Amino acid sequence: MSPDLFQQINNAVLDLQSADLQSYVRPIKAIARLLQDPALEDVNKKLTAGVDLEAFLSESIKSQGGMVGSAQLAWPDDPETILALTWLLICKFADDPDYMIDFGHTYYYGGSKVIASIQGITRNMIIPFARDYKGYVMSRGNIQPKLIMPKSRKVFIVHGHDEGAREMLARFLEKLDFEAVILHEQANRGGTVIEKIEANRDVGFAVVLLTPDDVGRSVKEEELKPRARQNVLLELGYFICHLGRDRVCTLKRGNVDIPSDFAGVVWENIDDTGGWRLALARELKAAGHEVDLNKAF
Repeated sequence: MSPDLFQQINNAVLDLQSADLQSYVRPIKAIARLLQDPALEDVNKKLTAGVDLEAFLSESIKSQGGMVGSAQLAWPDDPETILALTWLLICKFADDPDYMIDFGHTYYYGGSKVIASIQGITRNMIIPFARDYKGYVMSRGNIQPKLIMPKSRKVFIVHGHDEGAREMLARFLEKLDFEAVILHEQANRGGTVIEKIEANRDVGFAVVLLTPDDVGRSVKEEELKPRARQNVLLELGYFICHLGRDRVCTLKRGNVDIPSDFAGVVWENIDDTGGWRLALARELKAAGHEVDLNKAF
């Protein structure tokens, strides 16, 4: 498909908007010709399959009363069928420009000036069609509406006793234009720690700080090993479940025992080189957030 095909259609529509009775034929024929470009053949076949233009027109004319301009087009509820009927009408107008005048006089009566009716067709039918047809083609025929919620810029910071690491992370997230949500800064409201977390369910990402704030060992081991606090591991599991592994990043500082059950979660070391900043920025970007990587340095 020519990359400027839709631009050519838009240009022809603009020409039709500014046309008069002596010049409207050329742009309507141009629109129809462009709509029937070979690159659009498969899309058009799918769009118009089973659509009966003559039945639509026969049903519409029944609404005509004694007054001029009282007729109403019997548009169906389905937007795809409306698109198909309009496509067929544009082709019919191009084949018989005089029919376009009669059609406009019947359904888009604009007074004694004939061109006003053609302008009514252009304004109410052809301009919306050009917009929606492009969307139909670009979406490969899927024009069902979708509710796309904006991604939350809130990032929950799960942390232990290392206040320096927590503040460093919070300031970095703010530098990237995210809102850092720190647990201990949230109002208690008489709730437990878990309830405070649940009160912030609208976060879009979580960063878990694993720092050596505790020690532990298995029954079979004699040596105590540094580990993160147990509440941090609990919250890590919560956010993996709530957000999914792809929206949780774990930063490890120092020698910390990593639980084997959390395999598959992204781990990054906080070191003096600052490489974790770029790594975290990339993880946020991979999760669908807009991130200016230049701000990561």
